[in-house]
Amino acid sequence: MAKFNWRGIIAGLIVPVVVIAIWQAVCSAGFVSPLKLPSPFAVAHRWVEYLLPPEPYTAEAGSWLVWALSGELLHDAAGSMYRVVTGFLIGGGLALPLGVVMGASKRVYSHMYLLIQVLRPIPPSAYTPLAMLWFGLGNPPATFMISIAAFFPILINTITGVRQVDSIYLRAAQNLGASRGTLLLRVMLPAATPYILAGIRIAIGSAFMIVIVSELIAVPNGLGFRINEAREYSWTDKVMAGMFTIGFIGLALDVGMNKLNNYLLRWHRGLES
Repeated sequence: MAKFNWRGIIAGLIVPVVVIAIWQAVCSAGFVSPLKLPSPFAVAHRWVEYLLPPEPYTAEAGSWLVWALSGELLHDAAGSMYRVVTGFLIGGGLALPLGVVMGASKRVYSHMYLLIQVLRPIPPSAYTPLAMLWFGLGNPPATFMISIAAFFPILINTITGVRQVDSIYLRAAQNLGASRGTLLLRVMLPAATPYILAGIRIAIGSAFMIVIVSELIAVPNGLGFRINEAREYSWTDKVMAGMFTIGFIGLALDVGMNKLNNYLLRWHRGLES
């Protein structure tokens, strides 16, 4: 059983603690207006208010668990995560097989290369007008933009991974009588897994950034929507509380993805202790 890395956690907390201390000192000294930069304690207080249920619990309200999960923050985070997961699955589900085929076939690669390279530099946020014209408001345009954000990192990394497979493995499999399909699924795809997982990790971050952009304009809930609402009322502490929530969720996703990478790549020599 792996030991918990307390030393690494403590080392990672040093800089954030110092930054928060300086931030609190600046706010306490009155160098900046609380409207422009609220103190860490004010942001933390607003975050707790954002998390807790809006009304006290009563037996008439029904289940205690339903009441405990009725906070605005939890609903917004759930809405954002739903869009991220849906868009990521669509974008990744399209990118992975296309990337494998493009990496394995020079003919398919030559046919698709120009189109991919024209579309890839376009920021997903630039699709906002088209998404709204095509899908209207609500989840569909947000899901469409997230799918684009997740599509290209996975596609490019998959193509690169498949094309980087050592030819020794391919020749060995062919000498053993492997068919084209077996070569693709049993040799190329496993050998390209480190690249694919790196692309997935990047795609998750990209998808989460775009969901905030899409929620600023297209949906009636979510963390991005709530941040924009707080801006309109000049609730700077709530804006920052929403921002930190995004950061914490992103950190949790990245840590989880890193652990998954380490588990799936146990055989990879780069992870040997």
